[in-house]
Amino acid sequence: MEVQGGIDPRSGFCSSNSIFYSKRKPLSLPPNYSLDATTFISSQPHHGNIAFIDASTGRQFTYPQLWRAVDSVTSSLSTMGIRKGDVILLLSPNSIYFPIVCLSVISLGAIITTTNPLNTSREIAKQIADSKPVLAFTTPQLLSKITGASPSLPVILMDSSSSTNTLERMMEKEPESTRVIERINQDDTATLLYSSGTTGPSKGVVSSHKNLIAMVQIILDRFSHSKGETFICTVPMFHIYGLAVFATGLLALGSTIVVLSKFEMHDLLSSIQNFRASFLPLVPPILVAMLNNADAIKTKYDLSSLHTVLSGGAPLSKEVTEGFIEKYGNVKILQGYGLTESSGVGSSTESLQESRRYGTAGLVSSSTEAMIVDTQTGRPLSVNQTGELWLRGPTIMKGYFSNEEATMSTINSEGWLRTGDICYIDSDGFLFVVDRLKELIKYKGYQVPPAELEALLLTHPAILDVAVIPFPDKEVGQYPMAYVVRKPGSNISQTQVMDFVAQQVAPYKKIRKVAFISSIPKNPSGKILRKDLIALASSKL
Repeated sequence: MEVQGGIDPRSGFCSSNSIFYSKRKPLSLPPNYSLDATTFISSQPHHGNIAFIDASTGRQFTYPQLWRAVDSVTSSLSTMGIRKGDVILLLSPNSIYFPIVCLSVISLGAIITTTNPLNTSREIAKQIADSKPVLAFTTPQLLSKITGASPSLPVILMDSSSSTNTLERMMEKEPESTRVIERINQDDTATLLYSSGTTGPSKGVVSSHKNLIAMVQIILDRFSHSKGETFICTVPMFHIYGLAVFATGLLALGSTIVVLSKFEMHDLLSSIQNFRASFLPLVPPILVAMLNNADAIKTKYDLSSLHTVLSGGAPLSKEVTEGFIEKYGNVKILQGYGLTESSGVGSSTESLQESRRYGTAGLVSSSTEAMIVDTQTGRPLSVNQTGELWLRGPTIMKGYFSNEEATMSTINSEGWLRTGDICYIDSDGFLFVVDRLKELIKYKGYQVPPAELEALLLTHPAILDVAVIPFPDKEVGQYPMAYVVRKPGSNISQTQVMDFVAQQVAPYKKIRKVAFISSIPKNPSGKILRKDLIALASSKL
């Protein structure tokens, strides 16, 4: 049934303009006057006490200590001559100091750019050459990567060593009451995050204060009934998922965030037990590992405080969702979908009932519009039709840094972000991500989604993990090749893998080559690094 303006209340689809409108309550965003994201977050009313706890040392910051530290560091940076528009590089594992650096830089109107601690000096040098930071924050353990990448870049160390140029010293200073305060507009740039580059070179994503404020408001609305809860942080803070949730969003709620410097299963489970954590944001591979080892885990750790798991990065199957709920009792699983280009926001499930629409990434986020577009004709599609997902709304990036060509090919003149994801929206408004557009395998003109074949192969009892990639072929263009991780004790053969798929798919989707591997390479958010596997396959040609 269609109602006002042709919008179907069930799906959110408007027949007159082919736009899917969010079924969530619209955001109440502040007027577009001078307001920075840090001020917006710190001014939210809440009764939170402890902001951050270091899981390994027990060191903690209360909310008053956090905001005092941010004020001091902001003041110190200003005294050093850091001004609006300057880029500051942050190279650090997760730590309770990471958000202090981010919030301080953003409150000055300067721009924070983060990088992966696993990156090599060569990779960091490329980001430095592109973003041109005037200052870097890092840890003593990672200092050589910065000096190797850019010997002349000034560095501040994030530890309590005797050196005078440390973050600790900056935090101890009295904030200057006379510092230069520059007017910051919500449209000014706040962050410069480099996309994971799963399908090509990494690009700098330029996000504004308005983008971050809208993202924080979505998190506030999503967890409005969860004030004062304790969250475990293992997802990397340099990535949009970690930055959005832990370094900014949850602070507006007054949550307590227990920070682990890196993912290690024992540390994760011990922290849930020791700090009585209730929320666990993670990526699917960790969730699957917790499911596969559930009996041993429950014998050794008390996870009774845990009531919600937040999963992002890839859809969860019915087997995984129900298996986890069965093993961990009263834990509900919430899922979400977002990109660096959309400030980590796009869609989410907000109840177990919504997550039980298996495979969904949830309903489109508040104040966000979606369109499904035919990849061949560019024609907008309707309910239950599969095409590329386009998104528009207050969290969509300003563009790619110093890359007008890439920006214009990704955001059109009407503000639509082409996500590169193949999706459909069902008759109840739920989004389903089918595959990456750039990852579709082109076999004799047919398009083969690797994710579909991966989901099928994961149902085989002898297969632990799998990735499907395009393998070049002169006659057919490309054909699907599978990299398979066998379950312990399994000796499934190449022929058995190919036969298993061939019995269940159209001929053009058949797997025509199989290689066995000890583990599938994935990025921090759980996405398969197909380009690494494509390079591996090419090296054996």
